Amino acid sequence: MKSQALLSRAFVLAFCANFLHSLAFFGYLHLPGFLADTGATELTIGVVIGAMAASAIVLRPFIGELLDRRGRRIIARLGSVVHLLATLAYLTIGDVGPWLFVVRVVHGAAEAMLFSVLFTIAADVAPPSRRTEAIALFGVSGLLPMSLSGLMGDLILAQAGYAELFIATAVVAGLGGLCAWPLPDSRPAVESDAPARRSFLAAVMQRPLRPIWWLGLTFATAISSYFTFLKTFIEHTGTGSMGLFYTVYSVVAIILRLGLGWLPDRFGPRRTLYPAILATTGGLLLLPVASNNLEMGVSGMLCGMGHAFVFPILLAMVVERAAASERGVALSMFTALFDLGLLLGSPLLGALLERTDYAVMFTSAALVTVVGGIVYALWDRRATGG
Repeated sequence: MKSQALLSRAFVLAFCANFLHSLAFFGYLHLPGFLADTGATELTIGVVIGAMAASAIVLRPFIGELLDRRGRRIIARLGSVVHLLATLAYLTIGDVGPWLFVVRVVHGAAEAMLFSVLFTIAADVAPPSRRTEAIALFGVSGLLPMSLSGLMGDLILAQAGYAELFIATAVVAGLGGLCAWPLPDSRPAVESDAPARRSFLAAVMQRPLRPIWWLGLTFATAISSYFTFLKTFIEHTGTGSMGLFYTVYSVVAIILRLGLGWLPDRFGPRRTLYPAILATTGGLLLLPVASNNLEMGVSGMLCGMGHAFVFPILLAMVVERAAASERGVALSMFTALFDLGLLLGSPLLGALLERTDYAVMFTSAALVTVVGGIVYALWDRRATGG
C-alpha cells in the first residue's frame, strides 16, 4: 500500500543530507592522528574528542524543545550552516590550545542539531508498522560514510595533509546543507485530547524509557574505544588501516540492514538485540589481538553486526514508548546518549590506556557491553511488565 512506502520525498532528502553530513563528521575519525602529530597524549586526545560530545549533550534539551515547538526545518537549516563553519575552522588550528576546544564545541553543536533533526524526520515519515525497518534503512546513510570517510582520509593523507582533509569535509558538509535546506516540518499532528507538553526532564524520565537510556549509554561508551583510539592503535601496532576496519564494519552493517532489517519487526526487538550486543563484544575482544588484516577485518565485521541492529532497535523503541508530541525531545535524548558515551568513554579509556595497554582497554570496553546488556535485560522487563 502507498501508506506503507518507505521512500517518501522527505525520507530520501533526509537520507541524502545525513549521508553527506556524516561523511564530513566521520572524516574526523582521523583527528587523533592530527592531534598526535602536535604532541598530544592519549588522555589529551580523549579530552579533545570528548569536548565535542560535551557541547552536543548540553544543547540537546534546547534542541529537543525546538524540534517539538518550532519544527524540524529551522534546526536542519541552522545545523547545516554551523557544520560548514566548523569544518572550515579546523584550517585555523595549529596546536592543542583554547581555540581547538572552541572549534570542537561549535562542531558538537552542529552534530547535535543535525543528527537529532534528521533521525526525527526519518521517524516522523516512516510507516508505523515498518518503523524499525525504516530506521535501519535510514541508518545506512550514516554507516556508509564510516567506510568512505576512512578511505577518503587514508587517500588524502597519503598524498597531502590534514588541511586538505579538512577542506574535503567542508565541501561535503556544504553539499549536505543543500540537501537539508528543502526538508519539511514533519511534526506529527497533535490530537485535541493529547496531554500538555512536559519539561524535557519529565518527558525523558518516563519509566519505560529509562532502560533504553542505560543500554544506549553503555553501548556508546564501549564503542567509543575504537571511534577514538583505533587510529593510534593502528599506528602503534602497524596492523590494518582505518579504511579496512570501517569498510568491513559499514559494509556488513549495510548488508544486514538492507537484507535483514525486517527481523526486529517480524520476530521482536529483544530476539535480535541480544545477539547484536554479543557480536559487538566479540569484535572488541578480537581487536587488540588482531595480528593481520584478516583478523582486523573480522573484528570490524563483528562490530558492524552489532551496530547494524542495536541502534535502530533502540531508536524504534524510543519512538514507540514516547508521546508523539514529545518525539523530538525523546530522540534528542537518544542521540545524546552516543555523545555522552563518547564524552565518558574517550577520557576514561584514554586514562586506562596510558596506565595499561590496548588489550586491557579494549577488553574493558567489551566488559561494558556485557554488563550493560545484562542490566538492561533485567530492568526492561520490570519497567515494561513484559
